[in-house]
Amino acid sequence: MTVQTDEKVGVLLVNTGSSAAPEPAATRAYLRQFLSDPRIIDVAPWKRWLILNCFILPFRPKRTAAAYRSIWTDRGSPLIAISEDFRNALAARLPHLHVAIGMAYGAPGVHDALDQLIDQGVDRIIVVPMFPQYASATTGSVSEAVYRAAAEKWNVPALSVMPPFYHDAGFLDAWKAVAAPALEEFKPDHVLLSYHGLPERHVRKSDPTGTHCLCSGDCCDRAVPANRMCYRHHCMETSRALVERLGLEEGRYTIAFQSRLGRDPWLGPATDHTIAQLAQSGVKRLAILSPAFVADCLETLEEIGIAGRETFEEHGGEDFLLVPSLNTHPAWVEAMAGLVERL
Repeated sequence: MTVQTDEKVGVLLVNTGSSAAPEPAATRAYLRQFLSDPRIIDVAPWKRWLILNCFILPFRPKRTAAAYRSIWTDRGSPLIAISEDFRNALAARLPHLHVAIGMAYGAPGVHDALDQLIDQGVDRIIVVPMFPQYASATTGSVSEAVYRAAAEKWNVPALSVMPPFYHDAGFLDAWKAVAAPALEEFKPDHVLLSYHGLPERHVRKSDPTGTHCLCSGDCCDRAVPANRMCYRHHCMETSRALVERLGLEEGRYTIAFQSRLGRDPWLGPATDHTIAQLAQSGVKRLAILSPAFVADCLETLEEIGIAGRETFEEHGGEDFLLVPSLNTHPAWVEAMAGLVERL
């Protein structure tokens, strides 16, 4: 990274966010803000309003609050606590930079994070969407939130946005540093790589040609211009690299997608169904990695660590391991420092 001697650079780590409390009222407020984003539910405004107010908000906040309660800590939301710790670790690694965290929905918000960096006198801000693989609903959404907040300033800060890092060697090596010792100790029969799911239409919309993504069984096997921004292709690239680094044998691992919402077709196979099928097929020791998440959160700790374990045991499985996410592992801090320094 070329930095003038008098240039002050800020780093803004951006994620989706979390409910402020494990209670239905707080969860309802968070879900309303999150699911009102047209990049999340990408339908006509009237239809999104109908889905949100008639089918989601009357029922989902109570269930989601219960899920949050099962993972809540003395410091609150695990995602926020881990993000704060990672910010501190990255700031210690890059003491010449100013590092802040901001959430697209909920607190600490993007507006406050921008104000913090501007108050520190930064000349340029590197925006880091904390998602390895690109999706409009994640990277696109949090980037838009930053642009919108920055545009409200009279003196608009100079921004540069980190591109997806799904194939970055440092990111992949950090996952190896976390996962290899855990798998060596646990000795699983099978490894499941679970990624956050997306509606299939989101993947098709990422293909500017409209003729490649999800149009054949091998559409993600190689990189072409049409799948340059394809979330599923990015997930498969990450998976191929991790399988090689971890020495996973063919037939001893599976790739699946979690967190479905609604009835539209989503990327498959579904993680919950796959967990059940693996147990029914005789797998007794299952380990799960979630390489779409760089910090443990509701989707890893509750959806996989609690609900996934219950599903596995209910269908005949015996021993279950959720491999921790990258969180604040030194290899991940070093990898992110390298990514930032190259911008």
